[in-house]
Amino acid sequence: MAYETSVPYRAGGNGYTAFRIPAAVRTRSGTLLAFAEGRTASAADSGDIDIVLKRSTDGGRTWSPLHVVARNGTGTAGNPAPLILPTGRILLLQVHNAAHATEERIRRGHISAADGRRIHLQHSDDDGTTWSPPRDLTDQAKNPTWRWYATGPGHALHLRHGPHAGRLVVPANHSTPPTDPTHDGTEPRYNGAHTLLSDDHGTTWRIGWTDSDTHPSVAPNETTAAELPDGTLYFTTRNEAPAPWHRADTRSTDGGTHLTTPFRPQAGLAGPPVHGSTLHLDDHHTLLHAGPPPPTARALMTLRTSRDHGHTWRHAHTASGLPAGYSDLVRIDPTTVGLLYETGDFSAYATITFRRIPVEDLL
Repeated sequence: MAYETSVPYRAGGNGYTAFRIPAAVRTRSGTLLAFAEGRTASAADSGDIDIVLKRSTDGGRTWSPLHVVARNGTGTAGNPAPLILPTGRILLLQVHNAAHATEERIRRGHISAADGRRIHLQHSDDDGTTWSPPRDLTDQAKNPTWRWYATGPGHALHLRHGPHAGRLVVPANHSTPPTDPTHDGTEPRYNGAHTLLSDDHGTTWRIGWTDSDTHPSVAPNETTAAELPDGTLYFTTRNEAPAPWHRADTRSTDGGTHLTTPFRPQAGLAGPPVHGSTLHLDDHHTLLHAGPPPPTARALMTLRTSRDHGHTWRHAHTASGLPAGYSDLVRIDPTTVGLLYETGDFSAYATITFRRIPVEDLL
């Protein structure tokens, strides 16, 4: 079967060497927003990086010209984590750091707090056409002992079910200083994940659960979440521990304040160390996960489904046999799911491609 695809971002376009880190949401008017990092000088994770946006009013078939949403001078503005409020306001959480602040230097403690990872928030009230200036949330959202920090990436949540309906939940990750004097902070055990929570539509924020330095087989990193029909939150994380599996999962039954258990390996979502994305189809009682399944390669972007709230998984759809990296999932309409993902003929980072997938093909 032929699937409709489009390419909102292609490496080398619009003055950017590379585009990475996709995030997608559908606004209340039905517009699709495809965010990414526009990396200016190179494809590296640090340096001059902007958050960019393309909009689609026809379900992802065509896209608007590129719009720069956030710049941080010659430094980094990245890790877009968007969500939609019931009012139609779009919130975009993100992280800024100085150009010279690489992840390794931050994790080693060689970067000052002013130049290190700082959390910012923007909003749009006109369907993503214009945006407020970034507002610094670091004092509310980051434990001062943490070194590395990243929001998402990928869409965040506005809760719709249960006693915490209305709460905003943003999956995030961090690193902690080493506790062993022979370590420098770059070891996998110092990875951790957490949530950011807001109960006043994004005016104020607080840290919810944190999961750091648990079992040696799990080192939580980039994390994504989905809300189940009873209000339970399902979290799945990239696992940086030297283990034969590279994803772990857990749940929260109190709106992201605490976890029911620490992250545990999820063998049903085997794959390489890479960000993955999740989405719950409430009308079909089905949880989706997108990510590459080969344990040692970023390739074969695949959707897997669960009918038991993430306890077991099965293969549902493979986008192609090409290299593939990060992704995000978005519900386009009752019959269609959108997959925004990194892919290319010879590199996972040649394009960010959008694919329309009929829901019936995933069930």
